[in-house]
Parts: sequence; C-alpha cells; structure tokens
Amino acid sequence: MKLLTYLDSAGQTRVGRLAGEGEVQALAYADGRPVTDLAALIAGGAPLSTLRGDGQVLALRGVKLLAPIPKPARNIFCVGKNYRDHAQEFTKSGFDAGQTAAADAIPEFPIVFSKTPQTVVAHGEAVWDAAGVSEALDYEAELAVIIGRGGRGIRRDQAMDHVWGYTILNDVTARDWQKRHKQWHMGKSFDTFGPMGPVAVTADEIDGGNLDLKCWINGELRQDANTRDLIFDIPTLIETLSAGIALMPGDIIATGTPEGVGIGFNPPRFLRRGDVMTIEIAGIGRLENEVGA
Repeated sequence: MKLLTYLDSAGQTRVGRLAGEGEVQALAYADGRPVTDLAALIAGGAPLSTLRGDGQVLALRGVKLLAPIPKPARNIFCVGKNYRDHAQEFTKSGFDAGQTAAADAIPEFPIVFSKTPQTVVAHGEAVWDAAGVSEALDYEAELAVIIGRGGRGIRRDQAMDHVWGYTILNDVTARDWQKRHKQWHMGKSFDTFGPMGPVAVTADEIDGGNLDLKCWINGELRQDANTRDLIFDIPTLIETLSAGIALMPGDIIATGTPEGVGIGFNPPRFLRRGDVMTIEIAGIGRLENEVGA
C-alpha cells in the first residue's frame, strides 16, 4: 500500500492511500477516528487491513502533500559511503576529512551519522540554498527504511521483520561544512536538508534490496544505481544500529547514496538557486524539490 500525509481542503492533516492515478483516499481507524499521523499509526500497530476509507476520493492536485512523517520523533539515522563507487568518488574529491588514501575508501563497518528532524520537507517544497553560509551544496538520492516493530539487539536474520516500509530521502549536504567540522552532522542538518516522500510504501509491496534508484538535476541524469549494490544491506544496518540503540516504531534509516553526486565531478558541480532535484526509486515514485531562498 502507498500511504501519504497531506493537508486536506480544510487544512487538516490526514493520512491517506493512493486510490488511483492521481487520487487519494483518506483513511480512518476501525472505530471511525481519522488517521492523522503515520508515525502514530505505525506505533499503534493497527493492521492496515482494518483501516477503512473516510470520505470521498480526492484529486492529489487538490491537496498539499507533506512528508510521510513530517516531524520524526528522533534524528534520522544515515549511512555514509555505502555504495563502492560513491565511497571512491568521495575519497578522491578531497572533501572527505576522515580518509585520504584510496585504499581506505571502502569502510569496514557502517559509517553512521544523523540528521535532525527539522531537515524534513515534503515533495515540492523548496530546499534552502544556504546563501552566505555554504558554497558547496550537494544532493544525495537515497532509499529510506521506516521501522515498524522496534527493538534492541535485533539479529540480522530477523531484521526485515522490523521494517514497516520505505520512502525516498534526499540527503542534501553542505560539503564545505562537512569537511570543515571533520564530521558529518553539521553539514547534513541544515534546515530543509532532508526532502522526503512523496509517499511511504509498505514493505510487502517492494523488495528494498533490489530497487532501481535515479537522480536528475535540471533533467540531467546524475545518479543511476540499484539498492542491491549497497555495501551494507538493510538487515546489516538494522543489526548494527540496534546493537546498542533501541530502535523505535517510525524511526527512519537512510541507507546511503550511489555514485554521481556533485563532488564526484571535476570540477565539482554544486547546486545553485533554481536547480531542480528529481529522485526516482522504483515502486515508490518521484521526489522533486527546487533549491530556493
């Protein structure tokens, strides 16, 4: 099922399902209460089969899309250098403050950092150009995992039982800040640096380990990969994170970006105001955002 969070014509936040091409059906719980929070729906554990339609089917163009989880309860977990070609392009770029040798490009263990909740914006919303703050704005197309059942010490062979679904995340980055501070949190956590959406897809609909992923900048294809090329796959990431941190329902894990980001070019091709970033992941859809003021 493809679910989305949106504002209806009355300005109320609702969770609905895609009911057809360009249409959305608001959802309600079995007792008639409207579903207004996807994270709460996930945490509550109500089977999706018990939800029912609430009201008429609306045209998507008549509602304002929000991110599937507009205000995550915790920081978004992220994974760095999780595709081999990207790990190598990052090391060669000179923006990796932690590694300088090509032999060190491929990590031995997952590189984990986080983005703050206020980075999240929806499909169609503007990403701040960070004028006067950063001169090295970059894009990163990523598959994001949404946790369903939480837990600590989750074994790899049981990890997929804890996945509720998937969405798209653009891990927008200020590369100069990333390098300057010798860690990644600051350069990844500027306001609006986490476009997410347009929908969340339940895990039974798609195979997160085998999805085509593409990213265009102003219509030019820059990234073209498949999630089967992840260095550390989704079960490994869940096992690693949960070893010492109890995962919670609604937690989001961005799994990493492939080759083709702006720093991978010589000279680097950083984003500028007016640039349009379009990310497509098979089975999920397209996330599009413009760099604005």
